[in-house]
Amino acid sequence: MSNPPIEITHEHARWKTSTFYCLRLGSSIPIVFFITTIVCGFILGDYNHLTRMVSELGASGTRSQYVFSTGLLMCSALSILFIVGLHRMCRVVGISTIPVIVLLCYSISIAGAAVFPLPLRLHLVMGMPSILLVLSPLLSLVLWSTSGHLLHIKQMSIFSFFVMSLGFLAFIPEILGGYPGLKQRLFHIGWSIWFLCMSYAFTRLFRQRLAAGVETAPPKAR
Repeated sequence: MSNPPIEITHEHARWKTSTFYCLRLGSSIPIVFFITTIVCGFILGDYNHLTRMVSELGASGTRSQYVFSTGLLMCSALSILFIVGLHRMCRVVGISTIPVIVLLCYSISIAGAAVFPLPLRLHLVMGMPSILLVLSPLLSLVLWSTSGHLLHIKQMSIFSFFVMSLGFLAFIPEILGGYPGLKQRLFHIGWSIWFLCMSYAFTRLFRQRLAAGVETAPPKAR
């Protein structure tokens, strides 16, 4: 059997390298997000993370507006690259990409929150897609249940879904009424757990396939 052309070999190497780093980026998204909120809280000075909403950090006219917007746009860009890596690996392994595609709700929502700060009406409109993010771990339970490729993905999907669901307490004023910021951050902690879990599981899977000499090239190029 003849060896593949050098051009194809180089293309596969670039594909593998970019996929690996895209998968690793998933763990940086929660870090960028929470560092952004902490820094913006310090900039405002009198901000309480438990009693005030996250969006207040980037409200129009505040000292932290542009720092907040920049951090959120970074999260959106990183999440798109992360989704690209996840989507590639799902295709390689042969599992559904739907739980990954749902993550686009996060990318759109957080970018919209950055571009349209409070009190603009579009800020609330663009924030709505983020609600659908809770479907990603839920769908993974159904669509990835038969896959033995991903380490502890079932347990972590249940846990992240539970924590994200606690964020919906924001719609129930009677519960923890004096801590709307805390309730909102439970949702952010939930998706952070999910992003970290997927980044770890898929990166580990990528490395295992390389170590075992299993094909990691894009399906169309095999």
